[in-house]
Parts: sequence; C-alpha cells; structure tokens
Amino acid sequence: MTKNAPAYLLLDDAALLRECEVDKYRASGPGGQKRNKTDSAVRIRHLPTAIAAIANEDRSQHVNKRRALRRLRLLIALDVRSTIDAESYAPSETMSEYITGDGALRIAEVNDAYPIVISEVMDVLHSCDLRISDTAEKLGISTAQMSDLFLRDPSVLREVNRQRQAADLKPLR
Repeated sequence: MTKNAPAYLLLDDAALLRECEVDKYRASGPGGQKRNKTDSAVRIRHLPTAIAAIANEDRSQHVNKRRALRRLRLLIALDVRSTIDAESYAPSETMSEYITGDGALRIAEVNDAYPIVISEVMDVLHSCDLRISDTAEKLGISTAQMSDLFLRDPSVLREVNRQRQAADLKPLR
C-alpha cells in the first residue's frame, strides 16, 4: 500500500486534480432538457491510486466536479492505508483538534478535514486489527463515539464492515 495517503488528502483541489483524469459526459435520467443536452456529469479518476468518483446529481458541471472531488478524497481516505505503529501512536494535530475533553470525536462530514480524520481513524483501526475498542482507546475517545463515527456515514460503515467481514469479525450495526 502507498505510505503517503495523507499527502494526497492534503493537496488543494487544483493539485489533486492535476493527478487525475477528468471525464465529462451526459447524464441520463430526469432533469429536463438541459441535463440531456449538456455534459454535466463528471467522473474523476485519481491516476496514482486508480480510485474513481462520480457526480451527476446537479445540472451544473462545476457543482458536480466539486462533489466528485469531495467523494474522491473520502474514497482515498477509506482505501489507501499508511502503516502506523499502534504502540507508539499518538493522535495527529489535525485529529486532536476534533477530539473533545469528554472523549468525543466531533467532525462534520462537510468539514474539509473530514477525509484526513477518517484516513487516520482507518489507519489506527488497521493497526489494531479492526478492533473498535482498541482503536477508540488509541484515539482517546469512547467506544460509543468510535461506533457513532462509523454509523453516521454510510460509505465509511460499508467499508469498515467489508474489511471486518474479510477478517471474520462481526459487522457493526
């Protein structure tokens, strides 16, 4: 696996797009005449990782491009792992910003730092052999907060459960 996953996530939009192939195409389905006559849908494929994201909900190509880029960042965060040593791990400065004194991890999905936080959580989760309680302890948050983080974002939950299933662990619900 690539050891510089956070580096991809730290790039600004323009720099990340330079590492991508962007396809524009006509989306099918409802949306009126404009949707069927303009190339408003966007597919972005990150060349170093071959991860792709699509957005076609809006009639505006620019809006769809921003959405696809945001989705790409999250997919990179979920898929590309950095190896960390669980014994010597300490939360990064970015992660620490979102951990409260009462053991809660508070970050909104719309926050630009969300993919970076998710990437670090996933790295710690892997270093703890996908065990939620051990991961929560390493991050300095409660097990309930750890579970809530996964449960509130369907794409994160899906990926965590896919990995837990591959490791013969029970899925989160």
